[in-house]
Amino acid sequence: MSDATGSSGEPNRADAAAPPPRSLLFRLRFVIPVLVFAALAIIFAFQLGRQDDEHSRDLPSALLDRPMPDFALQALPGWSVGLTDEDIRAAGISMVNVFASWCGPCRVEHPIWVEYAKQPDAVPVFGLNYKDAPENATDWLKKLGDPYKQIGADQDGRAGIEWGVYGVPETFVIDKEGRIVLKHVGVMTREDLDKKILPLIAKLKG
Repeated sequence: MSDATGSSGEPNRADAAAPPPRSLLFRLRFVIPVLVFAALAIIFAFQLGRQDDEHSRDLPSALLDRPMPDFALQALPGWSVGLTDEDIRAAGISMVNVFASWCGPCRVEHPIWVEYAKQPDAVPVFGLNYKDAPENATDWLKKLGDPYKQIGADQDGRAGIEWGVYGVPETFVIDKEGRIVLKHVGVMTREDLDKKILPLIAKLKG
């Protein structure tokens, strides 16, 4: 019987160059398109994410330059009062921050609000706790700090709908007449606050 080696003990070239098994080729026919599709999906998601990051903060709102909607929300556990539109109107120039304990980006921006609330010239910041378990929101604020003048628990999200909330976090600037003059969608960065929000507030103060 002849074996797979030549006289020199090396494998025959025909065997070394043998094509891969048919089963492997059959599998590759399905695997390669899946890998290509996955790569294209990743690229598309990356580009979409970049566009969202550039434009999501300036999404239009039908409520801009209009009075804020009427609403009345209960207090969170451990807080003595909730939040109504009348509370915000009485405060004059202010901000409304929509947040939730389950919201990762809210945790990112929260230190900015805690720091801002300590400033002597800070306007009141009201909290609208969106679709959150009240006890979770209470624990979250106790751990991270409470920068809000008052907080309302919007457990069913109805107040958020009235405000035209796309998601969390979102921040609204309210003028002294109780009108919404700016809507910021997404994480509030220090740059956003310093270059966009605070100059607008200074202008509103006159």
